[in-house]
Amino acid sequence: MPAIPQRRHWLLAAAVAASLGLGACSSVNDSARNALYAVTPYKIEVVQGNFVSKEQVEALKPGMTRQQVREILGTSLLTDVFHSNRWDYVFTIRRQGVEPQQRRLTLYFNGDVLDRFEGDAMPSEEEFVATLDTRRRSGKVPQLEASEDQLKKFEPKDSDKAKDKPTEGEPASSTAPLPAAYPPLESR
Repeated sequence: MPAIPQRRHWLLAAAVAASLGLGACSSVNDSARNALYAVTPYKIEVVQGNFVSKEQVEALKPGMTRQQVREILGTSLLTDVFHSNRWDYVFTIRRQGVEPQQRRLTLYFNGDVLDRFEGDAMPSEEEFVATLDTRRRSGKVPQLEASEDQLKKFEPKDSDKAKDKPTEGEPASSTAPLPAAYPPLESR
Protein backbone atom coordinates (compact mmCIF):
# COMPACT_ATOMS: atom_id res chain seq x y z
CA MET A 1 0.00 0.00 0.00
CA PRO A 2 2.88 2.49 0.33
CA ALA A 3 3.05 2.90 -3.48
CA ILE A 4 -0.26 4.81 -3.68
CA PRO A 5 0.86 7.90 -1.68
CA GLN A 6 4.07 8.02 -3.71
CA ARG A 7 2.03 7.93 -6.92
CA ARG A 8 -0.08 10.82 -5.64
CA HIS A 9 3.07 12.86 -5.02
CA TRP A 10 4.20 12.23 -8.61
CA LEU A 11 0.78 13.16 -9.97
CA LEU A 12 0.73 16.31 -7.84
CA ALA A 13 4.25 17.23 -8.98
CA ALA A 14 3.29 16.62 -12.63
CA ALA A 15 0.15 18.77 -12.26
CA VAL A 16 2.18 21.63 -10.68
CA ALA A 17 4.81 21.38 -13.45
CA ALA A 18 2.14 21.39 -16.15
CA SER A 19 0.38 24.44 -14.69
CA LEU A 20 3.69 26.31 -14.36
CA GLY A 21 4.57 25.36 -17.92
CA LEU A 22 1.24 26.57 -19.23
CA GLY A 23 1.56 29.78 -17.24
CA ALA A 24 4.98 30.38 -18.76
CA CYS A 25 3.56 29.74 -22.23
CA SER A 26 0.88 32.36 -21.77
CA SER A 27 3.42 34.98 -20.72
CA VAL A 28 5.61 34.08 -23.72
CA ASN A 29 2.57 34.33 -25.95
CA ASP A 30 1.76 37.80 -24.60
CA SER A 31 5.29 39.07 -25.22
CA ALA A 32 5.43 37.35 -28.60
CA ARG A 33 2.07 38.84 -29.50
CA ASN A 34 3.27 42.32 -28.52
CA ALA A 35 6.37 41.84 -30.67
CA LEU A 36 4.21 40.75 -33.60
CA TYR A 37 2.04 43.84 -33.25
CA ALA A 38 5.16 46.02 -33.30
CA VAL A 39 6.50 44.37 -36.47
CA THR A 40 3.75 44.08 -39.06
CA PRO A 41 4.23 42.80 -42.59
CA TYR A 42 3.64 45.07 -45.55
CA LYS A 43 0.07 44.95 -46.78
CA ILE A 44 -0.59 46.03 -50.32
CA GLU A 45 -2.84 49.02 -50.91
CA VAL A 46 -6.02 48.04 -52.73
CA VAL A 47 -7.86 50.74 -54.68
CA GLN A 48 -10.87 49.75 -56.74
CA GLY A 49 -13.45 51.71 -58.66
CA ASN A 50 -14.01 55.35 -59.49
CA PHE A 51 -13.33 58.07 -56.94
CA VAL A 52 -16.17 60.57 -57.19
CA SER A 53 -15.65 63.88 -55.43
CA LYS A 54 -18.18 66.24 -53.90
CA GLU A 55 -17.41 68.74 -56.68
CA GLN A 56 -18.27 66.18 -59.35
CA VAL A 57 -21.60 65.31 -57.69
CA GLU A 58 -22.45 69.01 -57.46
CA ALA A 59 -21.85 69.32 -61.24
CA LEU A 60 -24.50 66.67 -61.96
CA LYS A 61 -27.92 68.02 -62.92
CA PRO A 62 -31.06 66.10 -63.86
CA GLY A 63 -31.63 66.39 -67.60
CA MET A 64 -27.98 65.82 -68.56
CA THR A 65 -27.26 63.29 -71.29
CA ARG A 66 -25.33 60.08 -70.64
CA GLN A 67 -22.35 61.52 -72.51
CA GLN A 68 -22.31 64.65 -70.32
CA VAL A 69 -22.43 62.48 -67.18
CA ARG A 70 -19.63 60.29 -68.52
CA GLU A 71 -17.50 63.40 -69.15
CA ILE A 72 -17.94 64.47 -65.52
CA LEU A 73 -17.69 61.12 -63.71
CA GLY A 74 -15.99 58.81 -66.19
CA THR A 75 -17.22 55.35 -67.11
CA SER A 76 -19.17 53.62 -64.35
CA LEU A 77 -17.60 50.64 -62.62
CA LEU A 78 -20.75 48.51 -62.73
CA THR A 79 -23.04 48.27 -65.71
CA ASP A 80 -26.00 45.98 -65.21
CA VAL A 81 -27.26 44.26 -68.34
CA PHE A 82 -30.72 43.91 -66.83
CA HIS A 83 -30.91 47.55 -65.68
CA SER A 84 -29.53 49.59 -68.57
CA ASN A 85 -30.96 52.80 -67.09
CA ARG A 86 -28.85 52.53 -63.93
CA TRP A 87 -25.14 53.30 -63.45
CA ASP A 88 -23.31 52.43 -60.24
CA TYR A 89 -20.10 54.18 -59.23
CA VAL A 90 -18.38 52.28 -56.42
CA PHE A 91 -15.07 53.20 -54.82
CA THR A 92 -13.15 51.21 -52.20
CA ILE A 93 -9.68 51.69 -50.76
CA ARG A 94 -7.87 49.52 -48.23
CA ARG A 95 -4.57 50.74 -46.82
CA GLN A 96 -2.39 49.55 -43.99
CA GLY A 97 -3.03 51.53 -40.82
CA VAL A 98 -6.09 53.32 -42.21
CA GLU A 99 -9.75 52.41 -41.85
CA PRO A 100 -11.10 50.99 -45.17
CA GLN A 101 -13.23 53.41 -47.17
CA GLN A 102 -16.17 52.56 -49.40
CA ARG A 103 -18.47 54.97 -51.23
CA ARG A 104 -21.33 54.44 -53.66
CA LEU A 105 -23.18 56.64 -56.11
CA THR A 106 -26.10 55.38 -58.21
CA LEU A 107 -27.46 57.27 -61.21
CA TYR A 108 -30.84 56.58 -62.80
CA PHE A 109 -31.57 57.50 -66.42
CA ASN A 110 -34.83 57.88 -68.27
CA GLY A 111 -33.79 56.94 -71.79
CA ASP A 112 -30.68 59.01 -72.54
CA VAL A 113 -31.38 61.67 -69.87
CA LEU A 114 -30.29 61.68 -66.21
CA ASP A 115 -33.40 61.38 -64.06
CA ARG A 116 -31.96 61.29 -60.50
CA PHE A 117 -28.98 60.16 -58.46
CA GLU A 118 -28.41 58.98 -54.89
CA GLY A 119 -25.54 57.75 -52.81
CA ASP A 120 -23.14 58.35 -49.96
CA ALA A 121 -21.91 61.79 -48.97
CA MET A 122 -18.76 62.32 -51.01
CA PRO A 123 -15.66 64.11 -49.71
CA SER A 124 -14.14 67.00 -51.58
CA GLU A 125 -10.90 66.30 -53.42
CA GLU A 126 -8.96 68.14 -50.72
CA GLU A 127 -10.59 66.13 -47.91
CA PHE A 128 -9.91 62.86 -49.72
CA VAL A 129 -6.24 63.66 -50.25
CA ALA A 130 -5.94 64.59 -46.57
CA THR A 131 -7.22 61.13 -45.59
CA LEU A 132 -4.57 59.51 -47.79
CA ASP A 133 -1.69 61.36 -46.13
CA THR A 134 -0.80 59.19 -43.12
CA ARG A 135 2.49 60.91 -42.28
CA ARG A 136 2.67 62.31 -38.80
CA ARG A 137 3.07 66.04 -38.62
CA SER A 138 4.89 67.72 -35.78
CA GLY A 139 2.75 70.83 -35.90
CA LYS A 140 5.81 73.04 -35.55
CA VAL A 141 6.66 75.31 -38.46
CA PRO A 142 10.40 75.93 -38.76
CA GLN A 143 11.66 79.49 -38.65
CA LEU A 144 12.52 80.49 -42.20
CA GLU A 145 14.25 83.79 -41.44
CA ALA A 146 17.85 84.17 -40.39
CA SER A 147 19.08 86.86 -38.01
CA GLU A 148 22.01 89.15 -38.85
CA ASP A 149 24.28 87.15 -36.53
CA GLN A 150 23.37 83.91 -38.29
CA LEU A 151 24.06 85.43 -41.71
CA LYS A 152 27.49 86.71 -40.64
CA LYS A 153 28.63 83.10 -40.29
CA PHE A 154 28.37 82.72 -44.07
CA GLU A 155 30.09 85.97 -45.15
CA PRO A 156 33.35 85.45 -47.08
CA LYS A 157 36.55 86.17 -45.23
CA ASP A 158 38.77 89.14 -46.23
CA SER A 159 41.33 86.80 -47.82
CA ASP A 160 38.56 85.21 -49.95
CA LYS A 161 37.34 88.67 -51.04
CA ALA A 162 40.84 89.59 -52.23
CA LYS A 163 41.07 86.41 -54.34
CA ASP A 164 37.78 87.17 -56.08
CA LYS A 165 38.70 90.75 -57.07
CA PRO A 166 40.29 91.01 -60.54
CA THR A 167 43.64 92.78 -60.81
CA GLU A 168 44.39 95.47 -63.41
CA GLY A 169 44.55 94.03 -66.91
CA GLU A 170 42.87 90.78 -65.85
CA PRO A 171 39.35 90.07 -67.10
CA ALA A 172 36.56 90.18 -64.52
CA SER A 173 35.87 86.48 -64.93
CA SER A 174 38.52 83.80 -65.04
CA THR A 175 36.32 81.48 -67.09
CA ALA A 176 36.28 81.64 -70.87
CA PRO A 177 33.17 83.05 -72.52
CA LEU A 178 30.67 80.57 -73.87
CA PRO A 179 30.59 80.00 -77.64
CA ALA A 180 27.77 81.54 -79.66
CA ALA A 181 26.81 78.17 -81.13
CA TYR A 182 27.65 74.60 -80.24
CA PRO A 183 28.83 72.00 -82.76
CA PRO A 184 26.46 69.15 -83.58
CA LEU A 185 26.76 66.01 -81.50
CA GLU A 186 27.03 63.74 -84.53
CA SER A 187 28.81 64.46 -87.78
CA ARG A 188 26.68 64.10 -90.88
